[in-house]
Amino acid sequence: MKFTLSWLRDHLETTKSVDEICTALNSIGLEVESVEDPSKTLGNFRIARILTASQHPNADRLQVCQVNAGEGFENVQVVCGAPNARAGLVTIFAPVGTYVPGSDITLKAGKIRGEQSNGMMCSTEELGLGAEQDGIMELPEEAPIGTAYVDFAKLNDPVIEIAITPNRGDALSIRNIARDLAAVGMGALKPWEPKAVAGEFSSELKWDNQFKEACPWVLGRTIANVKNGPSPEWLQARLRAVGVRPISLLVDITNFFTFDLGRPLHVFDVDKITGKTLVICPGQGEKFVALDGKEYQVTDKDCVIADQSGVQSLAGLMGGEHTGVTEETTTVFVECALFNPVTIALSGRRHFITTDARQRFERGVDQALLPQAMEAATQMILELCGGKASEVVIAGEEPKWQRDATLRYSSLENFGGLAVAPERVVNILTSLGFGVQDQNDQSVTVSVPSWRNDIVMSMSMAQHPSIAADKADQLKEIAQAMEGEIDLIEEILRIEGLDHVPAVSLPVNQAVPQAAVTAEQERFILCARLLAARGLIETVGFSFVDHEVAARLGDAPEDLRLLNPISSDMDQLRPTPLASLLPTVQRNIVRGWGNIAFFEVGPAFSQDGERRVAAGVRYGYMPRNIDGKAQEVSLWDVKTDVYFVLDGLGVTVDSLQVTKETPIYYHPGRSGRLSLGPKNILAYFGELHPSLVKEFGFDQAPMIFEIMTDNIIFKKAQKKKAPFLPPFQPLKRDFAFVVKLDVEVGKVLSAAKQADRQLLTNVELFDVYVGDKVAEGHKSVAIQVTLQPQDRSLKDEEIEAISQKIIKEVARLTGGTLR
Repeated sequence: MKFTLSWLRDHLETTKSVDEICTALNSIGLEVESVEDPSKTLGNFRIARILTASQHPNADRLQVCQVNAGEGFENVQVVCGAPNARAGLVTIFAPVGTYVPGSDITLKAGKIRGEQSNGMMCSTEELGLGAEQDGIMELPEEAPIGTAYVDFAKLNDPVIEIAITPNRGDALSIRNIARDLAAVGMGALKPWEPKAVAGEFSSELKWDNQFKEACPWVLGRTIANVKNGPSPEWLQARLRAVGVRPISLLVDITNFFTFDLGRPLHVFDVDKITGKTLVICPGQGEKFVALDGKEYQVTDKDCVIADQSGVQSLAGLMGGEHTGVTEETTTVFVECALFNPVTIALSGRRHFITTDARQRFERGVDQALLPQAMEAATQMILELCGGKASEVVIAGEEPKWQRDATLRYSSLENFGGLAVAPERVVNILTSLGFGVQDQNDQSVTVSVPSWRNDIVMSMSMAQHPSIAADKADQLKEIAQAMEGEIDLIEEILRIEGLDHVPAVSLPVNQAVPQAAVTAEQERFILCARLLAARGLIETVGFSFVDHEVAARLGDAPEDLRLLNPISSDMDQLRPTPLASLLPTVQRNIVRGWGNIAFFEVGPAFSQDGERRVAAGVRYGYMPRNIDGKAQEVSLWDVKTDVYFVLDGLGVTVDSLQVTKETPIYYHPGRSGRLSLGPKNILAYFGELHPSLVKEFGFDQAPMIFEIMTDNIIFKKAQKKKAPFLPPFQPLKRDFAFVVKLDVEVGKVLSAAKQADRQLLTNVELFDVYVGDKVAEGHKSVAIQVTLQPQDRSLKDEEIEAISQKIIKEVARLTGGTLR
C-alpha cells in the first residue's frame, strides 16, 4: 500500500516528520517497506535558462552553452548534445557534484572535446521521471530561474509504502491509516462527512440482484452530461505516486477512492448498455473481453454484472471493455457494491486476475460506507466532469455487520503482559473508532466499527455457499464465545507499544519441552542421516521441473502441469526427486566436479497423489581405498546404499525380494526392485537408462536409487542384545545351478533359503556365468550357503540331506539344475 505525505495530511492534521510517521507506522504493525523522497534525490536540480548556444569547435553534434541557473550559477558553461538546446530555452540544470539517477552517474567538472563543461542539462529520463526523450526538458517560459525543480513540479512529496497483513484490509485505505496514526499520537483525524448530492432525476438504469450470496448490497447512480478527459495535474500526480497510471477523469476518480477510502468503484458508459437493467448473477460460461484487453470465460461460481447483450463486468475484479468509458462518454452509471470476500478471492484465483479492487474486496471492505462513498464520488465527478446526478438506485440491503466485543482489564496483563489503566484503554479504543456500549471497573464492552472486519469474525464472511451450514454455525459460535477479547488486547498493545511490554524470564529449573516430531518426520530425518552416513550430500530441490524432463522420468500428466509457473523450465510437478537431482548432477559436472554423490528426501507427484521418496545419484568414482585405488561407481554401490537405509529403518533385509521390474528410466538389465511381497515396493536401484544417459549428456552412466519411505513401517531402534555366538562351527557349501537366462538371480537365492530356514543363516551370490560351458539360452548361477547348527554338530548324512533339499527347491521354484 502506497500513499504520499500530502495525501495522508488530507485526513490527518499533523506536523510530524516523515521519519516520525514511519516510526509510528512500524510500531503499530503497519510495517514501512520503503520511503521515496524525490526532494532528497532530485533536490540539486535547478530551473535554468540557456543564455547562448554556439557550435562546438571540435564536434558537429555538440553545442557550447552559457546557462543561468540562479544565484551562484549565473553564467555557467555547459557542453550539451541535445538537438533542442537553444538560446532562450528554459530547462533543468544539474551542477557539478549532482547524482543523476537516470544515468547513474555523479557529475564532475571536465573538458569535452577541449571545451570546459561544468554541469549538465537534463531530460525527464535522466531524472528518472519519465520515458526516453529526444532532447532536454522544455519548461514554460515563466518558470522561475534558480528554483529547485522538485518545488516547481511539486515533487517534494514523500511516498511511503507499507506492508499489509491479510487481516488488515482496512489499512488499504489512507483514511484508516490516518486513524491509526491519530490513535498513536501522530496528530488528529480530520472529520469527514461527504456532502449529500440531491438527485435531479430518476435513473432509467436499475439493478436486478439475483446473486445475493455474492453481492448482498449494491448502489448505483446515473450522472448525465459529463465531460470526460485528462485529469487535473494534482490527481494524476497522486495516482502516479502510488503506482497507478492515469487514464481519464472518470476512471481516475474511481481509482482515487480505491486508495483514499479503500472503496473500489466502477463506472459504466450508459449509452453502451443494452436494456434498462444491470443484472448481478452467476456466470453461465459466457466469454467477455475485460478492460485489460483479455478474454475471460466466466463460470457459475463467478459473480458477474450483465445487461441484455451479455456479461459486462466480472464483479469486484474488472469491468468489461465494451461498456468502458472513453473521452466520448457523456452519461455514466456509477457502481458501488459490497461483495463477498470468498467469492472475489476464488474468482480472482480462478482467472488469474490481480487488481487493486480484488485486493480490497477479498480482505473485506467497510460494510457501511457505501452511501457515503457514493456521495463523495458523485460530488467529485460533478466538480471535475460537470453534469447532473440522478437519485441513487439500490438492490439488497446493508448486512447485519454490527457486533460487540468485551475486554476485561485483567486480561490485558494476564494475556498481553502489560497493565494499562482503564481510562487509557477506553481512549485507545474510541480513537480507533470503537463505540463504548458498557463500562465498569472490571471490563468495557464496545461496538466494533464497520471497517474492522478482523475484530471478531464478521458473520457475513462466514455465511457463504462454499461453507457448510453447520460449519458456519460453528464459526459463529466460536466468534461469539471469544467476544473479540483477544482482538481488543492486540489493539491496545499495538497502540500502547509492544516495546512497553516488560520482558519476563522463564521460571528457574523449568524444563523446556522437546520439539514434537511425528513418526513420519522421524523416518524422513533418519533416512537423510543414514544416507549422509554413506557419504552422500543432501540437496533440496524445487518440486517443479521442466515438463520435458518429467516426461523422460516416468509421467508428466497435464493435470499436474502448472498454469502459472515461476519460470518456463519449472512448469511440471516432478514424478520423482531424480528429475531434480539429474540436472543438478549435470550442472556440477560442467563446473568440474566429476565425482558426485547426491540425495534428496522429498515429494514426488502422480495422478494418485503425493508421496515421499528418498532418491540418490552416484556418478564418477567412489572414494579411494586405503591402497589408493578408486573404483568406478556401480549398481552394487547404490544397492548397498539402499540396503543400509532399509536396515537402519528397521526393515528385515533378509526378507526382501529382488526382482527386475523397474521404471522405464532404469537400465532394463542393470537394475532391481526391492519389495516385501508383490505389492509393497520399498526401493529401486540400478543404472540410468542408456537413452537418458545420452539425452542428459553424461560421459558415463549415473547410478540411481529411490526408496519409497511411505511404504516402510517405521520401528524405533531398540536396544539390541549382544549377538549370540553359537558354540558350533558354521559350514559353507557352494552350488552352481544352470537356469534359463530370464530367471532372476533373486529367485534362485530365495528358493535355496526355503530349503531350511533354521539351519540356513545366509545365502549369497558369488558368480554368474554365460558362455560356451553352458547351454545356449541358459546361465550358471553360483551361490554360497551357510549352515549354522544350533545344538549339535551336523553329520555328513545330515549335510547331504540339506544339500539335496536345496537342489530340489531350486529345481522346483526356478527349473534350475545342478551344474
